[in-house]
Amino acid sequence: MNTNKLIERYLAGNRDFIEASLQRANLSEITLNGINLSRANLTSANLEGISLRGANLNEAILDKVTLWRSDLSKSFLILCCLSKACLIRANLNGVDLHKANLNKADLRLASLRYADISNTNLVGADLRYADLTGANLANSNLAGANLTGAILSQADLYNVNLSKAVLARVDMSNTSLTSVNLNEAELYNAKISESKLPSSLFEFA
Repeated sequence: MNTNKLIERYLAGNRDFIEASLQRANLSEITLNGINLSRANLTSANLEGISLRGANLNEAILDKVTLWRSDLSKSFLILCCLSKACLIRANLNGVDLHKANLNKADLRLASLRYADISNTNLVGADLRYADLTGANLANSNLAGANLTGAILSQADLYNVNLSKAVLARVDMSNTSLTSVNLNEAELYNAKISESKLPSSLFEFA
């Protein structure tokens, strides 16, 4: 789909662009709040600074997309593909990302406060200094992810895989880790309550 045509139709009141083909499209610095781009293909698109508040991106393909400084707050990205996507400083507060694929995505300094990231693939993702306060990460895979300096206070980490993850200086205050896989995780200077750590960490103490 031609991007100018999409913008023209959006400004005319159309919000439905289901299965739109927008690979490598340039939609930077524009407002498309509430748009329906479910099952759309936006592979390698430039969405830098875009506003997609409350948008429907369920099952959309956003692999290698640029969403730096974008606003996707309260949007829906269920089963969305965001492999190797750039989400640096993105506003993802309150988004629904459950069952999404964020393999090796760059989420440095992103805000994911109270987001639903359950059952999500975050293997090798870069979450340095991201804010995940109150986020639901239950059953997600963060093996090998880098969470240096991230905030995970009050997050739901039930059955989360953090094996080989970097958790240096991470804030996990008021967060239970009793069912978390921390095998070979790096916990240097992490802020954690011992009473909420998995018992396996003390087996060889």
